[in-house]
Amino acid sequence: MNYPQIVSITKATREAPDIKTFLFSHPGPMDPGQFFMIWIPGIDEIPMSVSYITDNLKGITFRKVGDATAALYALKQGSKIGVRGPYGKGFTLKGKKLLFVGGGTGIAMLVPAIERAQQQNMSTTVILGAKNKQELFFEKRLEDSGSTLYISTDDGSKGYKGYASHLAKEVIAKDSFDSILTCGPEAMMKHLLDSTKKIPFQASIERYMKCGIGLCGQCCVGEGLRVCKEGPVFTRELLDTMSDFGRYSRDAAGRKLSL
Repeated sequence: MNYPQIVSITKATREAPDIKTFLFSHPGPMDPGQFFMIWIPGIDEIPMSVSYITDNLKGITFRKVGDATAALYALKQGSKIGVRGPYGKGFTLKGKKLLFVGGGTGIAMLVPAIERAQQQNMSTTVILGAKNKQELFFEKRLEDSGSTLYISTDDGSKGYKGYASHLAKEVIAKDSFDSILTCGPEAMMKHLLDSTKKIPFQASIERYMKCGIGLCGQCCVGEGLRVCKEGPVFTRELLDTMSDFGRYSRDAAGRKLSL
């Protein structure tokens, strides 16, 4: 049954302003890119991509942006949360040279895929993008993974000045890659998709989600594709069929929200 498993937060780390990571005991296999439904007792249940994957420990990394994430952010080591999952379709790692492009907190769910690729002796190049240097996180973890790391900030306070997708185009012009894997602002991912037509491409996308198991249809994109079942990771072939990708999402009432 899809009931939450109640777990204790074993470690809480502040990564950047308004960004935290929680680790908790959750034995079992999981693919990078899959997600959990996280229950904040007395508040809400929300989807969270996974930023740490080991046999016995899992982790989530999130930004405080609304009532539910603010309540989650206020929890500490030893606090209880509910965990349901893992759910969804994660990344498929293929090829010898992979390019990962993460914008904002999107890098969090890419890191387990990067680490898994390194374990499989693949070459990994990572572009880590943020608004400014204060919002960058996981730099050391990425360096320790053995990846070639590029950094971009919108204001130029560290690394390349500009968007991660623009830096990606420059990196791709100088090197060849067997696949691109990305997570971040949807406009960024749409720009990257449109500018890299010949390279196999996977993107993790977000939509408003209620059940997480494919029943309610709240998270549908394109022609009836459910983010919680057919996604959250979609290939170029499916992304190209989605008229809403990079353009709009929907709120809880189904109203269009421009991205």
